[in-house]
Amino acid sequence: MNVDPWALCEVLAEPADARGAVLLHFLDGFMDAGQAGRGVVDHLFKTCEHTPVASFDVDQLIDYRSRRPNLTFSIDRWSDFEAPQLVVYLMRDASDKPFLLMTGPEPDFAWERFVDSVEDLVEHWHVPLTLGFQGIPMGVPHTRPLGMTVHATRPELVFDNRPVFNEVTVPGNAAGLLEYRLGESGRDAIGLSVHVPHYVMQMTYPAATLRLLEGIREATGLDLPSDEDLEIERAQVDSDIAEQVAESDEVADVVKTLEEQYDSFTEAAEADEMLQDGRMPTADELGAAFETFLAERQRGEDDK
Repeated sequence: MNVDPWALCEVLAEPADARGAVLLHFLDGFMDAGQAGRGVVDHLFKTCEHTPVASFDVDQLIDYRSRRPNLTFSIDRWSDFEAPQLVVYLMRDASDKPFLLMTGPEPDFAWERFVDSVEDLVEHWHVPLTLGFQGIPMGVPHTRPLGMTVHATRPELVFDNRPVFNEVTVPGNAAGLLEYRLGESGRDAIGLSVHVPHYVMQMTYPAATLRLLEGIREATGLDLPSDEDLEIERAQVDSDIAEQVAESDEVADVVKTLEEQYDSFTEAAEADEMLQDGRMPTADELGAAFETFLAERQRGEDDK
C-alpha cells in the first residue's frame, strides 16, 4: 500500500479472509431516493458482524462548511463532535462468508485520488467484484413490482435488466466515477439503481431497500440475512400510501395513469423479450414460443 503521508487511505487491519472478498459500497450525498441504499447499509450493520479494516482521511475529502458535522454543547462546554467517517468494514453474511462494505460521506474533493485509493485496496485485497447501490426516482407506481437498472463494466455482469433509456447524462458522482475507472482498468464492477416512485422519493421506502438486497444477493451470491422488521415496515408504509391515495382523487388519478403507463411498457417489453439484448432468437427459442402459442390457442378453443 502507498505510505505517502498525503495518502487518503490507511489500512487498519489485515484479516486473512479480507483477501478475495467482494466489496460493496454506498456513499451518502448524491442520490438515494427512498433512502434505499442507506436502508441496505443500516440492515447490514444490524444483521452482520463487522470490523473496520480501512479508513479514509476525511480531512482531505470533506467540505466541513457545506456538511456542518454536529457539535454538542452541554451547559458550559462542547462535549461531543460527530466526526464524519469513511470506512471499509469486513463483514460476514448468514453463511459466515466474508465481504467488505465501504460507506460514509461522498467526497467533496479529490475524487480521482479517492478512486485511486479504492483501486489500491481492490488490488491489495484481490477484490474480485465491486458493487454499488442506490435508489433513483422514476415515474412508476407503488402498486407494481419495483424495477432496477443494472449496469456494469462488462456486459456479462448485467442481469435482469430492461433498459428504460438508451443514453442519459447525469451530474457526476464519486460512486459512478469509481465504477467507470474500475472498468477502464479492466476490473469487474456492478451498479444497482432501484426505481423508486417519484412521489415517495423523500420518505423512507423499505420496499426499495428489499429490492436492492435481492439484487445484491443475485449479483454476488452473498447470503445476506433477511429482516422481519424491514418486511413489517414495508407493509406499514404501503398501507399508509394506499390510505393517502384513497383520500385524494387527484393523487389516485396520477397513480392510475402511472399504472397504465407501466403496464403498457411491460407488455411491450414482454412482446419483444427475445430481442431485448439485440440478438435474433435461436431456433429452440422460436420453437418454444410457437409451442406456447399453440398451447394457449388450444386452451382457448377448449374453453369455448
